[in-house]
Amino acid sequence: MEQRLPANHLIDAEVLVLDQALQLLQQAGALLPDEAPMSAAWLQAVLDALCDLSSRDALTGLVNRRSFEMALAREVDRVARSGEGALLLMLDIDHFKAVNDTHGHGAGDQVIRAVARAVEQTVRPMDLVARVGGEEFAIILPNCASHVGLAVAERVRERVSELAIEVGPGQMLSVTVSLGGAFAPQWVRSSPLLWTERADRQLYRAKAEGRNRACLEPQIDSLVSAEEKGMLFASLNLETQQDTI
Repeated sequence: MEQRLPANHLIDAEVLVLDQALQLLQQAGALLPDEAPMSAAWLQAVLDALCDLSSRDALTGLVNRRSFEMALAREVDRVARSGEGALLLMLDIDHFKAVNDTHGHGAGDQVIRAVARAVEQTVRPMDLVARVGGEEFAIILPNCASHVGLAVAERVRERVSELAIEVGPGQMLSVTVSLGGAFAPQWVRSSPLLWTERADRQLYRAKAEGRNRACLEPQIDSLVSAEEKGMLFASLNLETQQDTI
């Protein structure tokens, strides 16, 4: 029978085996805590660093797919509650297989890192950039008005196309990207899956139309009256109250 510890039992930090965890953090270049080893503050800092490491893509340092999906769900909920516009962009490096086949996977990794940096430097600090696949990225842009969505996508596309990526001694490479985007429906509780599928459809359209372009789905304006908004918030508040009971 499994023996359960009393609720007030405290684990002696000295008996914890943390060598592998600390080695993992060191290999990732994470700074180890300055606090006294095995103190509560030190252990908390180690846990925080491990959580951050598990949410990041090892190659680029961007948010990974799991963390992206969690952030997307939060954004869907926020848009349903606030009615503010939000844009999801899906981005894919054009002809990336040819880069690997011609120059090797090391060069492919260089290209992915360069594109990741360029995208992250082009969008706002409040926007979330994630690597969600081999050569595929996603960008969540909260509070993004419909009239600026395409301009943002074009700015990202142009920034990547201007890159000169060194993949070997004196060997420079240029790449392009295709982007597809969709706005979250305002005042409507959609789903992360549907939102992603809509953005993906626009990405496929951009590739089908010749690549190195951005295609955005027109934003659908939700015509919700003030009375309907009040009813919406009333139901959301009721759900919140029931959750806390």
